[in-house]
Amino acid sequence: MYDICCIGHITLDKVVTPGSEIFMPGGTSFYFSNAIRHMDVKFGLITSLAASEMRFAESLVESGIDVLALPSSYTVYFENIYSQNLDHRTQRVLQTADSFTLNQLQEVESTIFHLGPLLANDISVSVIKMLAQKGRVSLDVQGYLRTVENQQVVPVDWKDKMEVLPYIGILKVNEMEMEVLTGLADIKMAARLLNQWGVEEVVITLGSKGSVIFTNDTFYTIPAYKPDSLVDATGCGDTYMAGYLYKRITGFNPQQAGEFGAAMASIKISAPGPFIGKEEDVLNLIACSKKLV
Repeated sequence: MYDICCIGHITLDKVVTPGSEIFMPGGTSFYFSNAIRHMDVKFGLITSLAASEMRFAESLVESGIDVLALPSSYTVYFENIYSQNLDHRTQRVLQTADSFTLNQLQEVESTIFHLGPLLANDISVSVIKMLAQKGRVSLDVQGYLRTVENQQVVPVDWKDKMEVLPYIGILKVNEMEMEVLTGLADIKMAARLLNQWGVEEVVITLGSKGSVIFTNDTFYTIPAYKPDSLVDATGCGDTYMAGYLYKRITGFNPQQAGEFGAAMASIKISAPGPFIGKEEDVLNLIACSKKLV
């Protein structure tokens, strides 16, 4: 029985910034797992990879993470291209992996399931409903709002949202995803609408402008923390959610959990690759109060 179980594909990523070009593992599951591995919580990862990239899962096991790596015909291959403004990126998908199935996840038990689909077919409606009977479902919605046209990632609305959102305990969206889902640009109106559609806890990340959380008819405004430098924004949202869910499951309120997640994301953006720090590093940054907003 896990406290938190993350389900999602590890990817093969090509990350291109104005100053570098790096090939590395990625995806929600990779960044989330690395970020939470030093925290005091019972965590497990379920992922899926081709044999040629199974070394990524083996490396996570060697770092102390409990990993179930399912076989896939292919590994998801993303190309992420950032401009000078690291809040924005363009993506290409060069290959996709097999979907997760009910049979693969039937025996998994967790208090929170954090789902990180990268593409719409990764995790089906039936899988989400089954997991919601076992524990609380946290969803990073990004994969359901993507379609691939000629290898280019194009934003689309989620056709199953009205059926699935009542099963989602915690929903994480960024500002663009919020607008695609709701048709609303106003953050508070969009958060209330998502709540009306069935989501208990809405987390809206706004990059360098911080984040907003809405639950129990209350809004929490979360600051962004000033990073030492802007190096690599890939996985910042996943890092935020690792910190947020860690603090929520250990009894902290949304404000405290959001600030912890935001500080983790700030540390992560200052270096390439995943967050590798510890809880004391995050608490030190919060104590310094180097807030952007």
